[in-house]
Order: sequence, then C-alpha cells, then structure tokens
Amino acid sequence: MNKPILLVVMDGVGISKTHLGDAVSLASTPYLDYMLKNFSSTSLKAHGLAVGLPSDSDMGNSEVGHNALGCGQIYSQGSKLVNESIESKKIYKSDTWIKLIENVKKNNSTLHFIGLLSDGNVHSNINHLFSMLEKTKEEGVKKVRIHILLDGRDVPSTSALLYVSKLEDVLNNLNDSNFDAQIASGGGRMVITMDRYQANWKMVEKGWNIHVKGEGRGFNSAKEAIETYRKEIPNIIDQDLPGFVIKENDEPIGKMNDNDSVILFNFRGDRAIELSMAFNDPNFNYFIKDYNPKVMFAGLLEYDGDLHIPTNYLVNPPEIHDTLTEVLVKNNINEYAISETQKYGHVTYFWNGNRTDKFSEELETYVKIDSDTCSFDLKPAMKCYEITNKLIEALKSHQYQFLRVNYPNGDMVGHTGNLDATIKSLEALDECLGKLLDVCIKENYIMLVTADHGNADEMLEKNSKGEIVVRTAHSLNKVPFIIVDDKKYEFIDEELGLSNVAPTILKLLDIEIPKTYQKIMIK
Repeated sequence: MNKPILLVVMDGVGISKTHLGDAVSLASTPYLDYMLKNFSSTSLKAHGLAVGLPSDSDMGNSEVGHNALGCGQIYSQGSKLVNESIESKKIYKSDTWIKLIENVKKNNSTLHFIGLLSDGNVHSNINHLFSMLEKTKEEGVKKVRIHILLDGRDVPSTSALLYVSKLEDVLNNLNDSNFDAQIASGGGRMVITMDRYQANWKMVEKGWNIHVKGEGRGFNSAKEAIETYRKEIPNIIDQDLPGFVIKENDEPIGKMNDNDSVILFNFRGDRAIELSMAFNDPNFNYFIKDYNPKVMFAGLLEYDGDLHIPTNYLVNPPEIHDTLTEVLVKNNINEYAISETQKYGHVTYFWNGNRTDKFSEELETYVKIDSDTCSFDLKPAMKCYEITNKLIEALKSHQYQFLRVNYPNGDMVGHTGNLDATIKSLEALDECLGKLLDVCIKENYIMLVTADHGNADEMLEKNSKGEIVVRTAHSLNKVPFIIVDDKKYEFIDEELGLSNVAPTILKLLDIEIPKTYQKIMIK
C-alpha cells in the first residue's frame, strides 16, 4: 500500500478570470499560495459538461460536484437528467406521476404547475412544462392551472412577455371542451416564492398567498399584469415584478383546494426547497398558513437528498455505480469523512452516489460537526477550526488510508454576498490548511487540495447596465487541484474535470481502476 491520502475540498473556491469580487485573491492565504508554488498543481472544470450538466453555460454546484468527485464518472444531472427522462417517457411511468394524475381524475380536481417560466436552463426549462402539459391532456385530466415565476436573471431582463406568449400559444392549441388550462398567478422570482437558504421566508409566504390562497392584486391575464407593472414602476426588470393573481368576476381562477395535485417544475434545488417544505413539512412553522389545503405535492427532482425534500418527485437521481467508496471498501480500505452540517451530506450521501447507507459500517467512519444557526457572514470561520482539530486526531491515529473533508466557508459565506466576511472565512480556512499541511508532512500523508465549484472567486459582476453589483451565484471558473507530496507529478495534457480525481486517488493508492472511470490525471 502506498501512502495514505487526505483529500481537502474547499467548497466554493475557484480560480477567478475576471477578479471581480475575487475573495480568494483578496484574502491573505499564505499556505494555499505556498502549496500552489511548491507542489504539483493543475486546474479542473467543475461545471457544465464536466459534471453532467447540459452545457458549459450551466453552473456547477456542490451536489453534482461531489457526485463527480466521489465516483470518477460523469452522469447526467439537472436539466439533462430530466430531458432524458422525458425522452424515454420514464417520467410518465413513475409512481409519482401516476399518483398525481389518478388523484385529480378520481376527485375531479385541478392539477397545478408552479415554476420559473424560462429556458435559462439553470432552474427550469419551459420545454419540460410543455411536455407535461401535453401528457396531462393525453392522460385525461380536465383542469390545469399554471403559476408562473418570471425570470429576467438567467435570460434577458425584460423577456417575460416572450415566455408568456409561448406558454399561451401552447395552451391555446391544447384547450378544448374537455381540457381547460390557464395561467393562474405569477410574479418575479426575486419577489415571491423562490427564496433560498432560508434568507427571506416572507418571499415564500407571499408566493403561498398568491399561488395557494389566490390572494393578490387581480388582473385579467398575465400579459396585462406585466404590462401594468412596467408602466407603474419605471425600469423594473422581470425578476422584481410584484405578484399577481388572474381573476374572473373578482374570484381567483387558480386557488388550490383539497384533493388537488401540485407539481413544482423547477429542477434545481436551492430555490425550490422552501416552497417544498411549506407543502410537505407537517411541523412547518416559518409562517402562518391560515389556508392549507390537503394537496398531493411533488417536485420535478429531489431537491435535498439528505433531508429528502420533497417527499414525492418525478425524476430519480442518477443511478451511480462503482463509486470510489465502493472500490475502496472492496479493497478493505478504511475511510474517514468529516464536515459540518452544511456539507456533511456532500462528503457522505452525494460522495457515495446519492446513497444514504454506508457500504461498510466497519470500514467507513463519518463525523459531523454541528453548524452555526446564524447567518454565516456573522461567523465567517464557520466550524473550520473544530473540523480541523477532529481531522488531525484522525490523521495522527493512522487508522485510515483515505480521509476526506469539506470546508463550506467559500460557498456558504460566499452566498451571503458579503465580500469582507468571505475574505475572513477564507483566511480562517487557509490557517486550517496550514495545520493540515504540517501534520500531513510529518505523518507521511499525501494531501490533495481541490474544490467542488467556484463561488467566492467571483462575488461581483456587471449587470445589464454595466454597473458593478453583488453576485451570490456560483461561478463558471475552474478550481485548483494540488498534490502535496515529496514527489513531483506531471499532469496529462488534456482538459481535466472533477471526475478525474477519483481514478487519480486509486492510482496513488495502487488500486485497480474500474473501466467505467475517467482518465487518471497524472502520467
């Protein structure tokens, strides 16, 4: 057996190209700088095709990033996964789809769709909605209502009417005496419904009141609502448009009732989780639901694999096999995984190919450090020191041949948009890297340092007006990969991605690599 290995995942730490709000470069990181200068290193793609997303304009995320890191293969994810499920008709044979359709047919009730009306392919794709609408009619459903969220963020900022027009054309072609499908409500994605990271539950409450209760300013059509708001609020863009409800004779046409079925057709999880919680969680207490109809709710995908949100979903996660952990267990390798709550599932569930259970209770040790409950910019170090202390104990024990750790700092603090706090978070992380570097050298480990996607590296951007504004989304930048060892390594002359990490780990451990894996990145 070769040297044991520690893999460090610096969540959300990419290599900036624009240097706009580049907290990674602005932070004082002497240990990361030292490793990049003195050890073998390269850069890896962590977005788009490299992690199974439809195109290279699609941002990577922690879920798909850890899938790729942990399995050495590229599986279809997000929109691409849904596309394939629709093309194969698998989505319409799923138990969830069948239950949703049977529910409304049995009760002569309404099927509702909620989602981002866009082809931006980041959170949703309007074509998924069109396919489901056609299938809904084919299945014999009589009444459908659609609750649209307006984009203007992943698509041109004032393009909402284009997408409304496309949807209305589809509805006009489908509607007849036996099928009644209409737009029922809507609003800008940054005003209602699509909050994330529990930052603003008021947004979700507004969405609940509009979509579920049918309470809000009434209009005759979505087009009328959009045009009216644009006249009333100069220079407003789609994502900021107030909510609206379509009404006839002063009554909402899409109020939800007992025995209705509801599908959230967004595929990306971060801005779908809170609405799913509002529908699914029996102990929900983030806002008062004085109207709470008993509906059957499903998401397009499972938005949180750790907490299993939502309960029902239409498209299963990719069926990942031959994960790195499976291979290591077959070779009797002891493993250790650690992070804090925010990313614990990423070094366990997602790392192991969306698998909840361990492959071996004997050979796998998992450690979770409880995350703080405040906004992470208030405690930017997060739990990196506690994680490091526990990890050093494990390294010094020499019980494990492969250890992995995720430090959430760059991602979770980066998402707050607070540049100063993110700089501090990375400086705390760097201090921990220094401690690990010292221990790994003394205890004769190979230390690998990488990231799952970019975020902290690009916290500002130019908007459509050329103004510099805060950016809280992931970046499309590559991420570093460093091999800290007393041996120098030469990397193959090809573009590399996160899925090249697992075969390289097996090579360093002198373990046979599955034929399904991507290439080893070292010569």
